[in-house]
Amino acid sequence: MDLGQFEEPLLLFGGPYSNLQATQALHMETDRLGIPPERVICNGDIVAYCAQPEETVDFVRDWGIHVVAGNYKTSLAAGSPDCGCGFEAGTACALLSDNWYPFANAAISDENRNWMQGLPHAIRFGLNSFKFHVIHGTPSAINRFVFASTPRQEKQAELETARTDVIIGGHCGIPFGERLGNGYWLNTGVIGMPANDATREGWYLLIAGERHGIRASWHRLGYDNQQAYSAMTEAGMNNGYADALQSGLWPSMDVLPESERTLRGKPISLDDMILERD
Repeated sequence: MDLGQFEEPLLLFGGPYSNLQATQALHMETDRLGIPPERVICNGDIVAYCAQPEETVDFVRDWGIHVVAGNYKTSLAAGSPDCGCGFEAGTACALLSDNWYPFANAAISDENRNWMQGLPHAIRFGLNSFKFHVIHGTPSAINRFVFASTPRQEKQAELETARTDVIIGGHCGIPFGERLGNGYWLNTGVIGMPANDATREGWYLLIAGERHGIRASWHRLGYDNQQAYSAMTEAGMNNGYADALQSGLWPSMDVLPESERTLRGKPISLDDMILERD
């Protein structure tokens, strides 16, 4: 999907993860910032770990924002028996998905599955002469994890595949930004789970044109964390992800490279990033 050129700021986020309270809070944030739905993009995983999958999808659809297909939505749309994350059998992540995925799969209506089937796998747009490419994992694989520590040459290759100046991804759950040899890789973070940094907030990304380039800024999102936690426990999902809403720590680090594992429990601080032409 190509949205064309924009002149005003955009807000991008990922991973609502069936967390209705976080999604509602972000909607309120866009109202406060004066950003209309046509300048809001979700890069996937509306449905996942939390307790209100159908309600969260309904809310996002009513909101009218742009949405990229994530691996969870692709699996749910197809009625797949698993989440499509690519977790190795027997790992903690795979065992945890055996709890939340059947719950979500049973909750999603046929109408919302049909809507998911029509979602694009990438969204393109332009801002201040920069070309942006929004995906969930990578242009080559919807469920591939890309972290700050992922080798630069791998990101560079994906950037060249997409033929763009900036890739904005999600999926890994931890926000970051990196300048590459011929462009930039940005990750929005997610709103529905903490970033494994012992805080309870989610993250979203703002991008705005400036005189000499683009300003990318990451922001924390606070919301009614206790209500989201209570919804999970009341639904019988008193699992590691419910605990993570309270502790800010993930129940498993199976997917994390060693560099990101060493950062567990350390609150994230991200400076604004200025994207410039060489």
